[in-house]
Amino acid sequence: MTKQPEELALMAESGRLLASVFGLLDRTPLAGLTTLEVDAMVETFIVEDLKARPASKGQYDYGFVLNSSVNHVVCHGVPSEVDVLKDGDIVNFDITLEKNGFIADSSKTYLIGEVNPAAKRLVKTTYEAMWKGIKAVRPGARLGDVGWAIERHAKKNGYTVVREYCGHGIGREMHEDPQVLHYGKPGTGLVLREGMVFTIEPMINQGRRYVRTEDDGWTVVTKDGALSAQFEHTVAVTSDGVSVLTLRTEEMVRGAAA
Repeated sequence: MTKQPEELALMAESGRLLASVFGLLDRTPLAGLTTLEVDAMVETFIVEDLKARPASKGQYDYGFVLNSSVNHVVCHGVPSEVDVLKDGDIVNFDITLEKNGFIADSSKTYLIGEVNPAAKRLVKTTYEAMWKGIKAVRPGARLGDVGWAIERHAKKNGYTVVREYCGHGIGREMHEDPQVLHYGKPGTGLVLREGMVFTIEPMINQGRRYVRTEDDGWTVVTKDGALSAQFEHTVAVTSDGVSVLTLRTEEMVRGAAA
């Protein structure tokens, strides 16, 4: 479950490239685009501009570069030519990228146009919860510390954490050990060691935590129809803490939230 320094350097490069994909989305007016148009734009950028591979395409027979999860979609939303992003929506784009044999994984929830205050608060709290988890990462800490920090922040703000999906180890394969739950008890779970690389990707619901999968076999939605938001970074355990391999430019400028 640990990576050697030369492997970590390659993973950091994959993470840097993936962060630039979100830079592209940040610069793009998303309102009025279909989620399929966003998928095509991201694929072109990854393949032609970054000379990398969109790692999700073909994984588990999935036919697209990204997941586009709008409003009450929790995760694994499938891009569609009829799914038009409109004023007031929130949408999570979950994207993976492979370069030099190593994969990075990250996601961000975007506010489309004028979004109501309750939705903005959910998105803000979800971002903060991810960072609470990231800041719990260090050698000697336990995975339960990470999950506890995330769930504590969500609950404090009146939200629930989806339990059916979790973060994961990552490297040459998309999904490696360990599993990273977004809930837990402090002082429990796997002890973190320098060189471990995994994702932290909480899905936070406005209503109850329960979800269901739609008939397409991919799209996961909240059972009660309430909004859901998600953020994700790929992180590495360092000798004295944590390195966020997919850190985005705007985060570097303003500093990490939470």
